Formats: sequence, C-alpha cells, structure tokens
Amino acid sequence: MMQLVKKIGVGVVGLVTAVPSLVWAGGGEKVDQLVVVADTRVISNSFVKYIADLYNTNTLLFAVWAVVMTALYGAFLGFLMDFLMARTGLDLKSRKIVEH
Repeated sequence: MMQLVKKIGVGVVGLVTAVPSLVWAGGGEKVDQLVVVADTRVISNSFVKYIADLYNTNTLLFAVWAVVMTALYGAFLGFLMDFLMARTGLDLKSRKIVEH
C-alpha cells in the first residue's frame, strides 16, 4: 500500500514539474513577451536610482557596471579577509604553496 502511494506521489510531482501549464502560476493563456523593469518610484539613494534606471534603459552598460562592481567588491572582501587573518595571527603572505 505504501509503495503505491509513493508511486502515485512521484507521478503527480513529475507531471506537475514536467507540464508547466498545469501549475497555477503558469496561468491559462500564453504570453508572448514579458517585460521586467525595476520600480524606481520609491528609491531615494541617487546611485541606486542610477543603477535601477540603467537596468531599465541600457542593459549593456548595466552589465558592464555589474562586472566592475563585482570585481571591486571581491577585491575589497579579499583585502579585508587578509587583514583580519593577519590580525588573528594567520599570515597568508608567507605561506609556501606545494604543488604535486
């Protein structure tokens, strides 16, 4: 009996995930184009508003800014963690790297 319930459950889950039109969020009618925009009406910070407007108008420049900001944030976190590790006594600069 338990195996039958398990098989039915797996079948229902598989059917719902395989056929998106059966999911309630899929709606009944088909949509040709979906427009995604950032809501800039409630943003007060000027830099965040610039980035949100850029997302809405120029996706190529937004992508360039995203790459630059991600690199800067990664460098900042790297230097911060290096500083914190050095303060705790773990000096990563004098570490010998042994490759096999």
